[in-house]
Formats: sequence, C-alpha cells, structure tokens
Amino acid sequence: MRPKLASWMTPVDRDILERLENSGNRELVLTPAMIAENTDWKHQTVREHVPILREKGLVEYYDEDRGIYRLSDRGRAYLDGQLEPESLED
Repeated sequence: MRPKLASWMTPVDRDILERLENSGNRELVLTPAMIAENTDWKHQTVREHVPILREKGLVEYYDEDRGIYRLSDRGRAYLDGQLEPESLED
C-alpha cells in the first residue's frame, strides 16, 4: 500500500522516493535526470522537487558535487509507513 501524501506533497514526490527505494531490489543512488528517465516525470519537474524532499529530510546527498541523491532513513520510514504524513508538516 502506498503511503498517504503530506499536504505539501504531490504524486511526483512519492514517485521520486519510490524510485530511489527501488522496491524489492537494491536501493538506487540517482541524479534528478536519471530519476526522470526512470519515472513518468520530466527532468525539470524532478529537479524542482528533489530539493524540497532534501529540505524535508526524505532524501540526502550521496555525492553532493555530482548531484547524486539517495533515500534517507526518514524517507525509508515514510515509505514503510513508520512515519505518518502529518509528521512531515512544517
């Protein structure tokens, strides 16, 4: 079951998190461009949402110099249903 969205989230945000999680497989570390290539979202859209997810602590840099992101512990907890959407509010 997919987690509920926090009030500030859109389906883009959840799709980014799920792509990094790579359910059933090894988690991925990706640039926004690679996330876009592996989702139904445009690169510009992903690029606009990733910094918000990082600000909220759901993703983190894997390699800041190269702009590569990974799922954070908080992001994993959200996807696993251990973190309620309400706790993601400001």
